[in-house]
Amino acid sequence: MTRKISYLLISFVLLLASCEDTQKSKIKNTGSSSSNTITKVKDSSENKINSSKKKKDKLFLHDEPMLVQEKLIPFLTEYGKKNTENKIRISTRFGDIDIVLYNDTPLHRANMILLIKEGYFNGTFFHRVANGFVIQGGNSDNKDTSIKRNNIGSYLIPSEFEAGHRHTRGAFSAAKYAEQNVSKASSPFEFFIVQSERGAHHLDNDHTVYGKVIKGMDVVDEIAKQPIGEGEWPLINIPITVEILK
Repeated sequence: MTRKISYLLISFVLLLASCEDTQKSKIKNTGSSSSNTITKVKDSSENKINSSKKKKDKLFLHDEPMLVQEKLIPFLTEYGKKNTENKIRISTRFGDIDIVLYNDTPLHRANMILLIKEGYFNGTFFHRVANGFVIQGGNSDNKDTSIKRNNIGSYLIPSEFEAGHRHTRGAFSAAKYAEQNVSKASSPFEFFIVQSERGAHHLDNDHTVYGKVIKGMDVVDEIAKQPIGEGEWPLINIPITVEILK
């Protein structure tokens, strides 16, 4: 009888130990699951913070433009003294167009170098093609172009006709806004290249010529042949990138 009671006591102790191990195992697994859940929540919070920071940084870019009309001439004059490059390359899917910028149109040259270094032109198009006349670039229908313009500023460059450059074939000239622009000041963002064999001399002293094509007029001619739609906008976009040549 005593032996039977001993067996029963031993069996009861083992049963309790087994139940305790099982309960400990359940707590451990639950803890592991909770740890995973906490980790996921933490990652989600960090993503939200990073996302918020990116939005804030992006909005901050719009707070103040780089250039204002009142300070334009002294700014570009000083910038031109420190940035003396005068050769650039416009790259397209049709090939490259190399251009030399004139030093005697210092405000236009400095502005072009500034915009290139700021990356403005990359992603813009040759957005106007007039075969037998000109091809025009520096704009696009992408939102990024508008954002870049807002960040850089709303201003016009005073004309530099005194340099005396004319609209011969290959002339690199500044587009301008016709409306209420009695001073014939230039758009800082858009340019055109004269493609006509005869030149475009009716534009002399109306638009500022500030450079010329030194290589790639065959590319200009090819671009001029592209089919166009409304507003002389090419039916297939012609994206450009612009870089400074050494």
